[in-house]
Amino acid sequence: MHEDGGPRGPGRYALTDSEHGHVVWGVCAEVDGLFREPRRATYELRGWVPGNAEVLGWVGSRVWLVPEDGTDDVWLLEDAESLGRHPRTDDLVLTGTDDYLGPPEGHRATVRLHDGYRWLGSCREFARVLPEEQATPPVVLRGLAPSDRLRQVLESGRRRVPELDEAFLEIRDDDGQPLADRLLHPAVRAWRPSSRGPDLIDLELDAEIHGPVPGHARPVWDRWLAGPPKAPGAWAGLAARQRGVWLELVRERGCRLTRVAPPAGRAYELDGRNITDEPGLFLALGEAVNGPGGYFGGCVDALVDCLRGGFGHTAPATLVWRDIATAREHPSRLLSPEGEPYDLVALVLEVLAEGRVHVTFA
Repeated sequence: MHEDGGPRGPGRYALTDSEHGHVVWGVCAEVDGLFREPRRATYELRGWVPGNAEVLGWVGSRVWLVPEDGTDDVWLLEDAESLGRHPRTDDLVLTGTDDYLGPPEGHRATVRLHDGYRWLGSCREFARVLPEEQATPPVVLRGLAPSDRLRQVLESGRRRVPELDEAFLEIRDDDGQPLADRLLHPAVRAWRPSSRGPDLIDLELDAEIHGPVPGHARPVWDRWLAGPPKAPGAWAGLAARQRGVWLELVRERGCRLTRVAPPAGRAYELDGRNITDEPGLFLALGEAVNGPGGYFGGCVDALVDCLRGGFGHTAPATLVWRDIATAREHPSRLLSPEGEPYDLVALVLEVLAEGRVHVTFA
Protein backbone atom coordinates (compact mmCIF):
# COMPACT_ATOMS: atom_id res chain seq x y z
CA MET A 1 0.00 0.00 0.00
CA HIS A 2 1.41 3.38 -0.97
CA GLU A 3 0.49 7.05 -1.23
CA ASP A 4 -1.87 6.61 -4.14
CA GLY A 5 -3.80 3.81 -2.43
CA GLY A 6 -2.00 0.64 -3.46
CA PRO A 7 0.26 -1.07 -5.96
CA ARG A 8 -0.38 0.00 -9.53
CA GLY A 9 0.68 -0.84 -13.04
CA PRO A 10 4.27 -0.06 -14.06
CA GLY A 11 3.33 3.11 -15.93
CA ARG A 12 1.20 5.09 -13.47
CA TYR A 13 3.76 7.94 -13.37
CA ALA A 14 6.16 9.19 -16.03
CA LEU A 15 8.90 11.77 -15.51
CA THR A 16 9.20 13.76 -18.71
CA ASP A 17 11.00 16.75 -20.18
CA SER A 18 8.61 18.36 -22.65
CA GLU A 19 11.01 21.18 -23.56
CA HIS A 20 13.31 18.80 -25.44
CA GLY A 21 10.95 16.81 -27.60
CA HIS A 22 8.98 15.21 -24.77
CA VAL A 23 11.87 13.15 -23.44
CA VAL A 24 10.71 10.45 -21.03
CA TRP A 25 13.25 10.04 -18.24
CA GLY A 26 11.50 7.04 -16.76
CA VAL A 27 8.23 5.47 -15.59
CA CYS A 28 7.20 4.02 -12.24
CA ALA A 29 4.17 2.86 -10.26
CA GLU A 30 4.76 4.69 -6.96
CA VAL A 31 5.65 8.25 -6.00
CA ASP A 32 6.21 9.79 -2.58
CA GLY A 33 5.49 13.50 -2.30
CA LEU A 34 2.54 14.03 -4.63
CA PHE A 35 0.04 14.05 -1.77
CA ARG A 36 1.05 16.86 0.55
CA GLU A 37 -0.44 20.06 1.89
CA PRO A 38 0.40 23.22 -0.08
CA ARG A 39 1.93 26.28 1.54
CA ARG A 40 -0.86 28.36 3.05
CA ALA A 41 -0.69 32.02 3.98
CA THR A 42 -2.56 33.38 7.01
CA TYR A 43 -4.70 36.51 6.87
CA GLU A 44 -5.55 38.45 10.01
CA LEU A 45 -8.66 40.46 9.14
CA ARG A 46 -8.73 43.23 11.69
CA GLY A 47 -11.98 44.80 12.78
CA TRP A 48 -14.02 42.01 11.23
CA VAL A 49 -17.71 42.74 10.70
CA PRO A 50 -19.53 39.56 9.60
CA GLY A 51 -22.26 39.39 7.00
CA ASN A 52 -25.38 37.28 7.44
CA ALA A 53 -23.58 34.20 8.77
CA GLU A 54 -20.56 33.36 10.92
CA VAL A 55 -17.52 32.47 8.80
CA LEU A 56 -16.00 29.32 10.26
CA GLY A 57 -14.33 26.25 8.76
CA TRP A 58 -13.97 25.89 5.01
CA VAL A 59 -15.13 29.13 3.39
CA GLY A 60 -14.81 28.52 -0.35
CA SER A 61 -12.57 27.53 -3.23
CA ARG A 62 -12.30 31.21 -4.19
CA VAL A 63 -12.63 34.10 -1.76
CA TRP A 64 -12.21 37.60 -3.16
CA LEU A 65 -10.88 40.53 -1.16
CA VAL A 66 -12.36 43.71 -2.62
CA PRO A 67 -10.99 47.15 -1.57
CA GLU A 68 -13.99 49.32 -0.82
CA ASP A 69 -12.29 52.50 -2.05
CA GLY A 70 -11.41 50.97 -5.43
CA THR A 71 -7.77 52.06 -5.22
CA ASP A 72 -6.39 48.54 -5.75
CA ASP A 73 -7.37 45.48 -7.74
CA VAL A 74 -9.25 42.65 -6.07
CA TRP A 75 -7.19 39.80 -4.62
CA LEU A 76 -7.93 36.12 -4.71
CA LEU A 77 -7.51 33.71 -1.81
CA GLU A 78 -8.01 30.11 -2.92
CA ASP A 79 -9.27 27.20 -0.83
CA ALA A 80 -9.90 29.53 2.09
CA GLU A 81 -10.48 28.25 5.61
CA SER A 82 -11.53 30.28 8.63
CA LEU A 83 -9.93 29.57 12.00
CA GLY A 84 -12.49 31.80 13.67
CA ARG A 85 -12.01 34.88 15.78
CA HIS A 86 -8.61 35.67 17.23
CA PRO A 87 -8.90 35.35 21.04
CA ARG A 88 -9.97 38.58 22.81
CA THR A 89 -9.99 40.60 19.57
CA ASP A 90 -12.40 41.49 16.78
CA ASP A 91 -10.05 39.91 14.22
CA LEU A 92 -10.92 36.99 11.96
CA VAL A 93 -8.18 34.55 10.92
CA LEU A 94 -8.27 33.08 7.40
CA THR A 95 -5.80 30.73 5.74
CA GLY A 96 -5.50 29.87 2.08
CA THR A 97 -3.27 29.75 -0.95
CA ASP A 98 -2.71 32.88 -3.00
CA ASP A 99 -0.48 33.95 -5.87
CA TYR A 100 3.24 34.52 -5.56
CA LEU A 101 2.90 38.22 -4.84
CA GLY A 102 -0.25 38.28 -2.78
CA PRO A 103 -2.04 41.54 -2.01
CA PRO A 104 -0.08 44.79 -1.60
CA GLU A 105 1.63 45.26 1.71
CA GLY A 106 0.42 48.02 3.97
CA HIS A 107 -3.15 48.28 2.69
CA ARG A 108 -5.00 50.18 5.41
CA ALA A 109 -8.52 50.68 4.10
CA THR A 110 -11.77 48.76 4.36
CA VAL A 111 -11.87 45.48 2.46
CA ARG A 112 -15.01 43.46 1.73
CA LEU A 113 -14.93 39.69 1.20
CA HIS A 114 -17.17 37.40 -0.86
CA ASP A 115 -17.04 33.77 -1.97
CA GLY A 116 -18.66 34.27 -5.36
CA TYR A 117 -22.11 33.61 -3.94
CA ARG A 118 -22.53 36.03 -1.02
CA TRP A 119 -20.82 38.83 0.84
CA LEU A 120 -19.09 37.35 3.88
CA GLY A 121 -18.26 40.57 5.71
CA SER A 122 -15.67 43.32 5.87
CA CYS A 123 -12.59 44.39 7.80
CA ARG A 124 -10.90 47.74 8.34
CA GLU A 125 -7.45 46.36 7.45
CA PHE A 126 -5.57 43.09 7.27
CA ALA A 127 -2.16 41.55 7.67
CA ARG A 128 -0.78 38.69 5.60
CA VAL A 129 1.50 36.26 7.42
CA LEU A 130 3.55 33.85 5.33
CA PRO A 131 4.36 30.42 6.75
CA GLU A 132 7.85 29.84 8.08
CA GLU A 133 10.31 28.55 5.53
CA GLN A 134 10.60 24.80 5.80
CA ALA A 135 12.70 22.31 3.93
CA THR A 136 10.76 20.89 1.01
CA PRO A 137 10.39 17.13 1.39
CA PRO A 138 11.84 15.17 -1.51
CA VAL A 139 9.88 13.61 -4.32
CA VAL A 140 10.81 9.93 -4.55
CA LEU A 141 10.03 7.86 -7.63
CA ARG A 142 10.09 4.26 -6.42
CA GLY A 143 10.74 1.37 -8.77
CA LEU A 144 11.56 3.74 -11.63
CA ALA A 145 12.43 2.16 -14.96
CA PRO A 146 14.96 4.76 -16.18
CA SER A 147 15.50 5.59 -19.80
CA ASP A 148 18.93 4.90 -21.25
CA ARG A 149 19.59 8.63 -21.30
CA LEU A 150 18.77 9.05 -17.62
CA ARG A 151 20.83 6.01 -16.65
CA GLN A 152 23.84 7.36 -18.55
CA VAL A 153 23.55 10.70 -16.80
CA LEU A 154 23.23 9.11 -13.37
CA GLU A 155 26.09 6.70 -13.89
CA SER A 156 28.36 9.50 -15.08
CA GLY A 157 28.79 10.41 -11.42
CA ARG A 158 27.10 13.80 -11.57
CA ARG A 159 25.33 14.87 -8.40
CA ARG A 160 22.81 16.94 -10.32
CA VAL A 161 21.08 16.54 -13.64
CA PRO A 162 20.92 19.90 -15.43
CA GLU A 163 18.54 18.51 -18.08
CA LEU A 164 15.91 18.18 -15.32
CA ASP A 165 15.73 21.92 -14.69
CA GLU A 166 12.06 21.68 -15.67
CA ALA A 167 10.19 18.41 -15.78
CA PHE A 168 6.68 17.08 -15.56
CA LEU A 169 5.29 14.24 -13.50
CA GLU A 170 2.64 12.81 -15.81
CA ILE A 171 -0.07 10.78 -14.11
CA ARG A 172 -2.21 8.05 -15.69
CA ASP A 173 -5.18 6.13 -14.32
CA ASP A 174 -5.52 2.37 -13.98
CA ASP A 175 -6.71 2.18 -17.59
CA GLY A 176 -3.48 3.81 -18.74
CA GLN A 177 -5.24 7.00 -19.81
CA PRO A 178 -3.74 10.46 -19.13
CA LEU A 179 -5.25 12.07 -16.04
CA ALA A 180 -3.09 15.02 -14.91
CA ASP A 181 0.45 16.29 -14.64
CA ARG A 182 2.48 18.35 -12.18
CA LEU A 183 5.39 20.67 -12.91
CA LEU A 184 8.70 20.08 -11.12
CA HIS A 185 12.04 21.89 -11.02
CA PRO A 186 14.07 18.93 -9.80
CA ALA A 187 17.66 18.19 -8.96
CA VAL A 188 18.76 14.65 -8.22
CA ARG A 189 19.40 14.17 -4.50
CA ALA A 190 20.14 10.45 -4.56
CA TRP A 191 19.43 7.24 -6.41
CA ARG A 192 19.82 3.60 -5.52
CA PRO A 193 18.80 0.16 -6.82
CA SER A 194 15.17 -0.54 -6.01
CA SER A 195 13.83 -3.57 -4.16
CA ARG A 196 10.86 -3.54 -6.53
CA GLY A 197 12.65 -5.35 -9.34
CA PRO A 198 15.86 -5.79 -11.31
CA ASP A 199 17.09 -2.80 -13.31
CA LEU A 200 14.76 -0.48 -11.37
CA ILE A 201 15.90 2.40 -9.19
CA ASP A 202 14.49 4.64 -6.46
CA LEU A 203 15.14 8.19 -7.63
CA GLU A 204 15.07 10.92 -4.96
CA LEU A 205 14.55 14.43 -6.27
CA ASP A 206 15.05 17.77 -4.58
CA ALA A 207 11.88 19.32 -5.99
CA GLU A 208 8.77 21.24 -5.13
CA ILE A 209 5.63 19.98 -6.82
CA HIS A 210 3.56 22.80 -8.30
CA GLY A 211 0.03 21.95 -7.24
CA PRO A 212 0.46 19.17 -4.67
CA VAL A 213 -2.70 17.21 -3.86
CA PRO A 214 -3.99 18.19 -0.38
CA GLY A 215 -5.69 15.80 2.00
CA HIS A 216 -9.25 16.93 1.28
CA ALA A 217 -8.74 16.10 -2.42
CA ARG A 218 -7.38 12.62 -1.80
CA PRO A 219 -10.70 10.69 -1.94
CA VAL A 220 -11.62 12.27 -5.28
CA TRP A 221 -8.17 11.52 -6.70
CA ASP A 222 -8.40 7.91 -5.54
CA ARG A 223 -11.68 7.51 -7.43
CA TRP A 224 -10.22 8.96 -10.61
CA LEU A 225 -6.95 7.01 -10.37
CA ALA A 226 -9.07 3.86 -10.55
CA GLY A 227 -10.44 5.07 -13.90
CA PRO A 228 -13.13 7.42 -15.16
CA PRO A 229 -16.70 7.01 -13.88
CA LYS A 230 -18.89 4.54 -15.75
CA ALA A 231 -22.16 6.37 -15.15
CA PRO A 232 -23.07 10.07 -15.14
CA GLY A 233 -23.61 11.95 -11.89
CA ALA A 234 -20.91 10.20 -9.83
CA TRP A 235 -20.07 13.67 -8.46
CA ALA A 236 -23.62 14.52 -7.42
CA GLY A 237 -23.29 13.46 -3.79
CA LEU A 238 -20.06 15.41 -3.21
CA ALA A 239 -19.87 18.58 -1.14
CA ALA A 240 -18.91 21.82 -2.90
CA ARG A 241 -15.22 21.56 -2.02
CA GLN A 242 -14.89 18.05 -3.48
CA ARG A 243 -16.97 19.01 -6.52
CA GLY A 244 -14.34 21.64 -7.26
CA VAL A 245 -11.60 18.99 -7.09
CA TRP A 246 -13.65 16.71 -9.35
CA LEU A 247 -14.13 19.49 -11.90
CA GLU A 248 -10.41 20.29 -11.92
CA LEU A 249 -9.56 16.64 -12.65
CA VAL A 250 -12.24 16.54 -15.35
CA ARG A 251 -10.64 19.64 -16.88
CA GLU A 252 -7.08 18.30 -16.69
CA ARG A 253 -8.07 14.97 -18.18
CA GLY A 254 -10.39 16.50 -20.78
CA CYS A 255 -7.70 18.81 -22.12
CA ARG A 256 -5.40 15.82 -22.71
CA LEU A 257 -7.81 13.61 -24.64
CA THR A 258 -7.66 13.43 -28.41
CA ARG A 259 -11.10 13.43 -29.97
CA VAL A 260 -12.42 12.88 -33.47
CA ALA A 261 -14.78 15.71 -34.44
CA PRO A 262 -18.37 14.42 -34.29
CA PRO A 263 -20.88 15.26 -37.03
CA ALA A 264 -22.92 18.43 -36.69
CA GLY A 265 -26.54 18.28 -35.63
CA ARG A 266 -26.13 16.13 -32.53
CA ALA A 267 -28.70 16.25 -29.74
CA TYR A 268 -27.59 16.39 -26.11
CA GLU A 269 -29.56 15.93 -22.91
CA LEU A 270 -28.53 17.70 -19.71
CA ASP A 271 -29.70 16.37 -16.33
CA GLY A 272 -30.07 19.48 -14.20
CA ARG A 273 -31.27 17.90 -10.96
CA ASN A 274 -27.92 18.27 -9.18
CA ILE A 275 -26.88 21.72 -10.40
CA THR A 276 -26.79 23.36 -6.99
CA ASP A 277 -23.51 25.25 -7.45
CA GLU A 278 -21.16 26.48 -10.16
CA PRO A 279 -19.02 23.30 -10.41
CA GLY A 280 -22.20 21.24 -10.69
CA LEU A 281 -23.35 23.24 -13.71
CA PHE A 282 -20.17 22.61 -15.68
CA LEU A 283 -19.94 18.97 -14.57
CA ALA A 284 -23.50 18.33 -15.78
CA LEU A 285 -22.85 20.16 -19.05
CA GLY A 286 -19.63 18.22 -19.63
CA GLU A 287 -21.41 14.91 -19.15
CA ALA A 288 -24.27 15.98 -21.43
CA VAL A 289 -21.81 16.51 -24.29
CA ASN A 290 -19.07 13.95 -23.59
CA GLY A 291 -20.62 11.30 -21.34
CA PRO A 292 -19.68 10.23 -17.76
CA GLY A 293 -16.73 12.26 -16.50
CA GLY A 294 -16.81 14.35 -19.67
CA TYR A 295 -15.43 17.86 -19.99
CA PHE A 296 -16.99 20.78 -21.83
CA GLY A 297 -15.65 23.83 -20.02
CA GLY A 298 -14.97 24.59 -16.37
CA CYS A 299 -15.97 28.25 -16.56
CA VAL A 300 -17.70 30.53 -19.04
CA ASP A 301 -14.49 31.44 -20.91
CA ALA A 302 -13.55 27.76 -21.21
CA LEU A 303 -17.06 26.97 -22.48
CA VAL A 304 -16.55 29.52 -25.25
CA ASP A 305 -13.32 27.76 -26.24
CA CYS A 306 -15.00 24.33 -26.25
CA LEU A 307 -17.79 25.57 -28.49
CA ARG A 308 -15.21 26.51 -31.13
CA GLY A 309 -14.45 22.82 -31.66
CA GLY A 310 -12.02 20.12 -30.58
CA PHE A 311 -13.87 19.08 -27.45
CA GLY A 312 -16.41 16.55 -28.67
CA HIS A 313 -18.79 19.03 -30.30
CA THR A 314 -19.48 20.35 -33.78
CA ALA A 315 -21.99 23.16 -34.30
CA PRO A 316 -24.89 23.37 -34.77
CA ALA A 317 -26.45 21.14 -32.12
CA THR A 318 -29.43 20.97 -29.79
CA LEU A 319 -29.52 20.59 -26.01
CA VAL A 320 -32.49 19.52 -23.91
CA TRP A 321 -31.99 20.92 -20.41
CA ARG A 322 -34.06 18.99 -17.88
CA ASP A 323 -35.00 20.58 -14.55
CA ILE A 324 -33.45 24.00 -15.19
CA ALA A 325 -35.39 25.30 -12.17
CA THR A 326 -32.75 23.85 -9.83
CA ALA A 327 -29.97 25.80 -11.54
CA ARG A 328 -32.03 28.97 -11.62
CA GLU A 329 -32.62 28.66 -7.89
CA HIS A 330 -29.01 28.02 -6.87
CA PRO A 331 -26.04 29.12 -9.04
CA SER A 332 -27.87 31.79 -11.03
CA ARG A 333 -27.13 34.64 -8.64
CA LEU A 334 -23.35 34.95 -8.43
CA LEU A 335 -20.83 37.70 -7.81
CA SER A 336 -18.00 38.66 -10.15
CA PRO A 337 -14.51 39.05 -8.60
CA GLU A 338 -15.26 42.78 -8.18
CA GLY A 339 -18.53 41.91 -6.44
CA GLU A 340 -20.94 42.76 -9.24
CA PRO A 341 -23.98 40.43 -9.35
CA TYR A 342 -24.64 38.42 -12.48
CA ASP A 343 -26.81 35.48 -13.60
CA LEU A 344 -24.57 32.52 -14.43
CA VAL A 345 -27.34 30.42 -15.98
CA ALA A 346 -28.46 33.25 -18.24
CA LEU A 347 -24.85 33.85 -19.27
CA VAL A 348 -24.29 30.16 -20.09
CA LEU A 349 -27.50 30.08 -22.15
CA GLU A 350 -26.33 33.16 -24.04
CA VAL A 351 -22.93 31.60 -24.75
CA LEU A 352 -24.54 28.36 -25.94
CA ALA A 353 -26.83 30.28 -28.28
CA GLU A 354 -23.87 32.22 -29.71
CA GLY A 355 -22.15 28.87 -30.25
CA ARG A 356 -25.18 27.67 -32.25
CA VAL A 357 -26.49 25.29 -29.61
CA HIS A 358 -30.29 25.47 -29.54
CA VAL A 359 -31.48 24.88 -25.98
CA THR A 360 -34.95 23.66 -25.04
CA PHE A 361 -36.28 22.90 -21.55
CA ALA A 362 -38.08 19.88 -20.17
